[in-house]
Amino acid sequence: MSWIVAILVGALCGWIASIVMRTDAQQGALANIIIGIVGAFLARLIFGDLLGIGAASGTAASNGFSFWNIVWGIVGSVVLIAILKALRVLR
Repeated sequence: MSWIVAILVGALCGWIASIVMRTDAQQGALANIIIGIVGAFLARLIFGDLLGIGAASGTAASNGFSFWNIVWGIVGSVVLIAILKALRVLR
């Protein structure tokens, strides 16, 4: 059941991040899910493990559907999209 929650949270985070970064037109649903899940993992790695910011230290897309999981998933997804734009993978 947790993988279904990870997909749903990842899709929501990836979709909101793609709207914020204005890449929604070139991304499909699958790309939003992948970017959302990888973005949530990236946020946990950068903000939780490396910087020790409290709210990100225990969150990931697979931990459940909560407000802070969504917030940190969006932040991580925005960072991931910015990296992909810098590498010219996304326009």
